[in-house]
Parts: sequence; structure tokens; C-alpha cells
Amino acid sequence: MAGLELTKTILYTLNHLLQQEKYKAALAVVKGFRNGAVYGAKIRAPHALVMTFLFRGGSLKDKLRAIVKATYTHSRNLACFVFTYKGLQALQHSMQGKTLQSHSFLAACVGGWLVFGDNNNINSQINMYLLSRILFGLSRLAVEKGFIPQPKHDPFPLFATLVWGIVLWLFEYYPHTLQPSLQSSMNYLYHDSNTWHDITDFLIFNKPRTR
Repeated sequence: MAGLELTKTILYTLNHLLQQEKYKAALAVVKGFRNGAVYGAKIRAPHALVMTFLFRGGSLKDKLRAIVKATYTHSRNLACFVFTYKGLQALQHSMQGKTLQSHSFLAACVGGWLVFGDNNNINSQINMYLLSRILFGLSRLAVEKGFIPQPKHDPFPLFATLVWGIVLWLFEYYPHTLQPSLQSSMNYLYHDSNTWHDITDFLIFNKPRTR
């Protein structure tokens, strides 16, 4: 009974603290860390699971270890970045008494350098993912601001044409320039489909089963 009362008291105290406006900026940083960790795990775990069992060799233990490591790295990095970004935003706001567009840019630059500046597979995938998004975003912003004219026709078909033409050219003749995970995917799609021995590795499996 005493334990139940203690739990109720702790929960009441915590909920009361969460309602305090003076702590909101700091608490938002903490929740940002939590959301970064959860979102990173949700995004990376399914991806790592599929990619590891499709393309990675080794024992089941090695595969599970690789999945856990990739998920942990993604989750930790995203949590640390959100914590850094929101913390620096709050710091700049408290110092200047207002929020400026430069605050977001500077806070993200520092966070990006500290967290995502390490050149590893996880950070490389995240940075390249963001690069494609910001190129789209900057293109749209340039049209909105009048820096480039509004296209008369939808440019997406031309965009798709160039993207697929360039990536397959690079894969076929300069594969070392592409990220390893992309190389593995393309090998599976375009090169492994050139080889088979019988119906088992033509339709059922990608490669002959080892006995």
C-alpha cells in the first residue's frame, strides 16, 4: 500500500513539473531526445533486418548483432542530434529574446558536425537521404521566391530520366563510387539475375543452396 501511495506521489510531482511553463524549453529538449531515439529505432530496425538477411553473410548471431548495432547507432545519433539542435535553439532564444531563422540553421550545423560528421555507413545513408530532400526543397523554394521561373511542364519525368540514367551508368562502370548498400541492391537486381543453374535458383532462390 505504501508503495502504491509513493508511486502516486511521484507521478503527481512529475506531472506537476511537466505543466510548469518555466521549464518548458528544457523539457522540450528532453522529449526531443526521447523522440529521436524512438524514431531512429523505428526507422532503422526494419531496414537493417531486411538488408542484413537479404545481403549479409555469416551466422544468425552475427546478423542479429549487426541489426542491433545499426539500430542502436541510428537511434543514438538521431537522439543526440535532436537534443543538441533543440538545446542550441533554446539557448539562442534565451540570449537574444527572440527566434530568428539563423538560429535553426546554426543549431543544425553544429549538431550535424558533432553527430553526423563521422563518416560511417549509418551517417552516410542519413546524410544522402537528407541531401535528396533538400535539393527538392530548395528547387521549390527557388520557384516560390521567383529566383527561377515556374516550369511550363512537369519536370519530374526529366528528373526521373536523369536519376535512373546516371545511377545505372555509375553502377555498371564505376560501382566503387556508390554506397555499399546501393551496390548490393543493384547487384541483386541487375547482375545476379544473369546467372542460374536450374529452376531452384531461377525462380525460388537467387543463388544455389549450399549443402
